[in-house]
Amino acid sequence: MQTSFPDREQQIIQTHSSLIRLVADTLQQTELKPKLDEVLMISAKNGWTDLVAAIRKILSGERNRNNLGNLDDEDRVIIHAILDGIQNPATLPDDAVTGDPTMAAPGIAHMIHEAATGNAQALVLLSNMAEQMSSAGGDMRRLGGIMKTILDGERNPDKLCKGMAQQGRSLVLSILDELGKIQAH
Repeated sequence: MQTSFPDREQQIIQTHSSLIRLVADTLQQTELKPKLDEVLMISAKNGWTDLVAAIRKILSGERNRNNLGNLDDEDRVIIHAILDGIQNPATLPDDAVTGDPTMAAPGIAHMIHEAATGNAQALVLLSNMAEQMSSAGGDMRRLGGIMKTILDGERNPDKLCKGMAQQGRSLVLSILDELGKIQAH
């Protein structure tokens, strides 16, 4: 059976859905600006300075995609999703949708593997993802908390899944399974 995964751009948009929505929503609801400012400050500290600069330009009214700075592919996807969402809110990702663990696991496992083998961009992305998960609560908070442990090589499911409900355990086990497949190649 062939499993189909979201393309890379869609994975990036799903991963950063809360940021994309927060930027677009802040333009309509100015009371969200302090929360966005905090997220942007943390993102800049984590190395996402070009992305933060582009978002700040958007907040100040710039909408020309060519005037938003020198962005890498991932930043460009995020910025385009924000601009598309401003123009047509129906295109904004739904950050309330809980992902199917079998869909999220390959992407997370790939990022962990890339970060563990020295890919700095993957490490930054993984760090930001862990931060977002940690603020989500429940099993996502626990998963965000164990990302570094997995990155450091821990593969014991009993240790990693301690205190998680079935959905969280399923995601962690799927990530470990995917990591095993990646490392076997």
